[in-house]
Order: sequence, then C-alpha cells, then structure tokens
Amino acid sequence: MIEQQAIGQWMELLASKAPVPGGGGASALGGAMGAALGQMVANLTIGKKRYADVEEEVQQGLSALSSLQAELLALADEDAKVFAPLAAAYGLPANTQEQKEKKAQAMEENLLTASLVPMEMAEKTVAVLDILEMMEEKGSAIAVSDVGVAVQFARAALNGAVMNIYINTRSMKNREIAEGLNEKAKQLVGQGTCKADEIYGKVLKKLGGTA
Repeated sequence: MIEQQAIGQWMELLASKAPVPGGGGASALGGAMGAALGQMVANLTIGKKRYADVEEEVQQGLSALSSLQAELLALADEDAKVFAPLAAAYGLPANTQEQKEKKAQAMEENLLTASLVPMEMAEKTVAVLDILEMMEEKGSAIAVSDVGVAVQFARAALNGAVMNIYINTRSMKNREIAEGLNEKAKQLVGQGTCKADEIYGKVLKKLGGTA
C-alpha cells in the first residue's frame, strides 16, 4: 500500500520501467497532496480569533479533505490493482475464434474497470477543489499561497485522471459506454479546471502577482 511506502521508495518505483505505479497512481497522489495542503490551511485557521466566525465551516472542510486524502491514496493502490488484469488480457492468445471472443470479453471488462478508477479520482479531485475554493476565501491569509499550490496539485491530478480514462475508452468496443465515460470525464475536467484557474487567479491577486 502506498501509505506504507517511503516517498523515496515510491518515487524510485515510479521512475523505473515497472508497469505500476504510473500516471494514474501519480495523479491520485497529486490529488492527495492537494487535499493535505488544504488541511494545513484549515489547521492554521482553526483556533484563531480572527477566523472565529468561519471556524465551523473550516472545520467541516478539514474533515472532508482528510477523508478525500485517504480515498485518493486508496485509489492510487486501486489503480495499480486494476492494471494487472488489463495487462493480462492484452496478452491472451487470439489464435482461434473462441480465443478471440474470450480475449475480447476480457479486454472489454477490464478496460471498463480500468476507466472507472480514474473517473473516481477525477470526481474526488473536483471535490477537493470545491473545498479549496472555500479555503481561499475564508482560510488564514498567511497560507493563501498554500491554497494556490494545493489547487495546482488538484488541477494536475484531475487532468491526469482524465487522460487515464481516455486511454482506456479509446480501445473499448462498446462505443456507447465509452462515449458516456468520455462525456462525463469532459464535464469533470471542464468544471474542475475552470474552478482551479479561478481560485489560482484569486490567490495570485492576493499575492500581488500575475498569471
């Protein structure tokens, strides 16, 4: 499990030619880091008299981000888990008609499963961005740059997750299901990147910088 690995060990594995972790796991980890940074902002806000009127909302955000972080880390492991049967399906023999049909069925099932994991990643990272929007507005002013960094991690995670959906759906034979997944992914990435850019712009304005 990713939570039990040292970051250096995991990064070495990511850099190697091992099939997993890959872009999906890295996306999930990026989303989890965005959620963790959001929690830091919340913890720097809670208990301060200046932010007493928003403390309850920030506390709720802290709890939600903690759950999202755990869920995204679990999805990093799940992404690696679903890749193995997909890789095995690619290697199935297809010499006879029966083998071809068996391989096609296995491919379709595993491509769908491998698409649903990054879809969940995308949904979770959009949820992270929703909370970061509140943190930018109501969180501690001394940590506003950390909100901006968190947003960029979540934005990258979202875009990475969506690419991992597309690389699987393009090989699916059932185009109705594939296009349904693609459309949902398109909506999530559109919604999430728009929000991320808006929050990041507000952070830059507070910092006196420009995009």
